[in-house]
Amino acid sequence: MAEDSPPEIVRPLHDVWLRPRRVARQLASVPIGRADYVLGAAQGVLNWLVLSRVQSVGAHTGVATILERALVIGPVAGLLGMYLMAAVYLRLGRRAQGVASRAQLVHVLAYSGVPMLASLLLWLLTAALAGRALFLANAPAHLAPFVLLVLRLQIVAHAMLVGWSLLLQVMGLSEAEGLPIGRAFGVWVLGQVLVLLALLLLRMILVSVIALPLHP
Repeated sequence: MAEDSPPEIVRPLHDVWLRPRRVARQLASVPIGRADYVLGAAQGVLNWLVLSRVQSVGAHTGVATILERALVIGPVAGLLGMYLMAAVYLRLGRRAQGVASRAQLVHVLAYSGVPMLASLLLWLLTAALAGRALFLANAPAHLAPFVLLVLRLQIVAHAMLVGWSLLLQVMGLSEAEGLPIGRAFGVWVLGQVLVLLALLLLRMILVSVIALPLHP
């Protein structure tokens, strides 16, 4: 009688790149753990660096200060954002007859960010090579050709990695919720829109509060 083949070993951090559904199934019964927190925090750091570039923070702030703020603020923002998105997708998934638990959604949001972790490492390497120019919305024309090439390659690589991360997120959401890929994509888009609107509303409230006069 033929022996049973040994169960296939799943390595979530490695396999999620090409097998997000398998990773989602493997982690379905696993509680939220250290890897989820690390991946969520890393995404927050990356988002802070991206925001620094969009706002051209490098024009008046050194690289060390930018990285310091990213390492202090980014992890907190990343974890809060991960749990906020999980809460939104939990509610939307229920309305779409999804079956995912909160822990499953956190796993999906965390592990789909593995390409973003790779992008973060690329950002840090580029910061070491290009310095403050990395955190300018438009790179100065007087930069050395090699530095300009590095910046352009970094932008392209970042866009590709983020796009891959979003694709993994939709596929993982489809598996965790038990939904067809089309419906899972609709849930994902609606979740993104709702969170964006919530952030814009929060920003408007904060700006209004700050603009209020201190004295009647």
